[in-house]
Amino acid sequence: MTKKLLTALACVVLVSISANTPASEVDEALILETLESWEQGWAHRNAEMAVSGYAEDADWTNAFGDQFQGKEELQKGLEFIFSLDFVMAGDSEGHEFDDITFLSGDVAVVRSKLVRVNQQTSSGILMPDRHINHLRVYERRNGQWLIVSHMISQQQPRR
Repeated sequence: MTKKLLTALACVVLVSISANTPASEVDEALILETLESWEQGWAHRNAEMAVSGYAEDADWTNAFGDQFQGKEELQKGLEFIFSLDFVMAGDSEGHEFDDITFLSGDVAVVRSKLVRVNQQTSSGILMPDRHINHLRVYERRNGQWLIVSHMISQQQPRR
């Protein structure tokens, strides 16, 4: 009985250690490459580049509630968004932070914040700077880190 209990305890300890083991710098770099592809896709109005790090079955929701299911649908949606001059009039100032948390060896969550300046409304009125939060869930599939879920929200001014 004691031997079985010790074996079970050892298994629990090993599992908890492996779950909390930080991923390699290579994994972090591969994940950060997808953020760069996203930013470059926006900068060049290149939807294919923007979605290059997404899984075929990815789920995406933006700050306005638009939702796309799957990489192909997202790419088509971004092609439309990129065609809107008032949306593309703005500039992104880059990420204020990138926070990567590995939930397991094959799942990671990335939080980032982007500041969008000089964006316009559809009537051409300049918008205040937009502080946009991104929450992405990554899964390693066949050795490649892919975004399986991406939620975008806009930070509202505090009252």
